[in-house]
Amino acid sequence: MVFGPAKVAVFIDGCYWHGCPEHYVPPKTNSGYWSEKVLRNVERDRDTNQRLENAGWLVLRFWEHEPSDACADKIAAAVRRRRAVNGGRL
Repeated sequence: MVFGPAKVAVFIDGCYWHGCPEHYVPPKTNSGYWSEKVLRNVERDRDTNQRLENAGWLVLRFWEHEPSDACADKIAAAVRRRRAVNGGRL
């Protein structure tokens, strides 16, 4: 999700595909391939975060297992803060 005027980018990462420290379980079948795939995803996520932050964006990442209402509250608060800092505009 993107909140363009506030420059807030939101990602909801799947526990398996993005290597959640709480829930990721290495695969038993074709483990080399899938473990490398997940590692590349994690590296790409870091690169994406850095590129967005360098461009002035706030990056928010949540895990799929996090309660959606708590995520929504954090997103709304971040967007409100960013808009307030810039007089309602960015």
